[in-house]
Amino acid sequence: MDATAGFISAFALTLVFLALVVVTGFRAKRRWHVTFVGCAVACLGVTIAFALRLGELYDLQAAGAITPIHLTLAKVATASYLLPAGTGLRTIFVPSTRRLHRKAAFVALALTVAAAITGTWMMCLAPRIA
Repeated sequence: MDATAGFISAFALTLVFLALVVVTGFRAKRRWHVTFVGCAVACLGVTIAFALRLGELYDLQAAGAITPIHLTLAKVATASYLLPAGTGLRTIFVPSTRRLHRKAAFVALALTVAAAITGTWMMCLAPRIA
């Protein structure tokens, strides 16, 4: 599969799993929630792998200042998934921390959306390498 199709497919699947994570989280379907979290993280890994391959096809430096902004934001967004993972595990044993888990999850999702927006912006500005 080429890098563009792979990235788009993996990213779309990641978004589907993240939506399922949110729905099952709100409905307190813990077993499905944890399963979909695992699927979302796995898809995110595949998405990142395709993004790295896609980055080799475009002159990202030509996109200007958005490139380092996106790359930093993408790394922070990826690392931010440790927050809901940790608070989620804690919530299993200390249910009163559910609100903290929800806030951490929405921070991670907000950073993911911001990374997606800046990544799209970056790709629109970057010329394809001949």
